[in-house]
Amino acid sequence: MPQVFVPKEIAPGETRVACTPDTTKRYVKEGFEVVVESGAGSHAHFTDRQYQDAGAKIVSAAEAEASWGVADIVLRVWPISPEEAAKLREGSLFIGFLSPHKNLESIRVFRDRKVSAIAMELIPRISRAQTMDALSSQASIAGYQAVLMAATYLDKYFPLLMTAAGTIQPAKIVIMGAGVAGLQAIATARRLGAIVDVSDIRPAVKEQVESLGGRFIDFPMDETGEGEGGYARELTAEQLKAQQAAVRKKVVAADAVITTALVPGRPAPKLITADMIEEMREGAVIVDLAVEQGGNCELSKSGEAVTVSGVTIIGHPNMPAATPADASLLYARNIHALILNMLSDGELVLDLEDEITNGALITHDGKVRHGPTAEALSA
Repeated sequence: MPQVFVPKEIAPGETRVACTPDTTKRYVKEGFEVVVESGAGSHAHFTDRQYQDAGAKIVSAAEAEASWGVADIVLRVWPISPEEAAKLREGSLFIGFLSPHKNLESIRVFRDRKVSAIAMELIPRISRAQTMDALSSQASIAGYQAVLMAATYLDKYFPLLMTAAGTIQPAKIVIMGAGVAGLQAIATARRLGAIVDVSDIRPAVKEQVESLGGRFIDFPMDETGEGEGGYARELTAEQLKAQQAAVRKKVVAADAVITTALVPGRPAPKLITADMIEEMREGAVIVDLAVEQGGNCELSKSGEAVTVSGVTIIGHPNMPAATPADASLLYARNIHALILNMLSDGELVLDLEDEITNGALITHDGKVRHGPTAEALSA
């Protein structure tokens, strides 16, 4: 009977958990033994009793130290430290967000201990893997939370209000990037009554933006900005300047700006410059969802809300953690779907010919299989 171990998250501010009572029931039904460290789900309001009722074994913090070296599969949200990676037994499977380019020492430990490690952020964006797409499930929550945060910090209403004392005009919101997070941000801002302008380098998303009630900001490009897997590709310096010029008038006139633009494996493009912020009105708000990748805003700081020229710039590094129950529910189901894809006749099989497994597998059998990570380690 394969054993699944769910340790408690230790990263500051991480409230999610990689396995919920709901997915615990599913694992048990499929023949897995589930071991959960006491308190692992507490920040997401899943109690030890709920896990026990679902069929899990609860272990203390001291007992959990031994579980690392016994489990067949370890599930995690936040990237693992080298010290934690060293606890894993040889031949085990680790699944979680890994940020391999920023955690090379952990990847080196995985390789040396012959641990198979799957990075949830590398799940291929293909139709067969939609139920496993953790980036999308978490980005949707981030987009929703970003709008709520902007509304909380903003000094005015989002909707149009007609009162006996006069009319209050709706807030003007600019959303940069119309991926999963951006589209959810559009829908949420529109539900709150704001006027929403949207910038994206991929003309193909214009129809989606307009279907949600947003206004697409067109700017000339000689070629499409579509990259691999539907992501935006990295722009040239000239194209980036053209995009900044196209959105500048909208940004400086906005009450709130939400930036979501990311390019896989690259620093986030700088879309809002310091001089643009100087032209924005005092009281305006910027929420930078790309802050962990360097930020779309030139002046954003990870984990901080800073005020520059009267503009509040919020650099929340882990927006999904603000909605831990549903974020955990979706993430845990993403992992469960991935594990189901690897099951064959009740046995866990890492099929290197499978597009999903091959695409997300960072290390296996003492080798680093992910090309960019292998190059970074060699360098």
